[in-house]
Amino acid sequence: MVDSRIIRFFRKHHVLTIATTVENEPWCANCFYVYLEEENSLVFTTDADTRHGEEFIKNPVVAGSVVLETMVIGKIRGIQFQGIVSEPEGEIISKAKWAYLKKFPPATLMDTHLWMVRLTLIKMTDNRLGFGKKLIWP
Repeated sequence: MVDSRIIRFFRKHHVLTIATTVENEPWCANCFYVYLEEENSLVFTTDADTRHGEEFIKNPVVAGSVVLETMVIGKIRGIQFQGIVSEPEGEIISKAKWAYLKKFPPATLMDTHLWMVRLTLIKMTDNRLGFGKKLIWP
């Protein structure tokens, strides 16, 4: 079970950085996301013809982060993650789309190409719990 502090952090924030790598060439992109707790997944949208969209197809193993910007060391918090990215399928498509559009209503005006990162590793740093304190899942 994912620690409730990690879940709250994912829910409170809305921009992730996602990193891909193909043929030893790294790339990263920033995207708006919504967290699906039951699936322990991040849902985001990006066009399939972007560099990272094309790279998801070639290598679905990704890494990423969600961070709180602060200059106060005692308040530093952030998540680093690894996961498998794919396009949602089956019954999860409607759930993912509903959650994303609820959080980002202006996206209803766009052609939203949804992706999901099924999280396989989460490491949260939370200095409020003590300098360098880490919460790790699984």
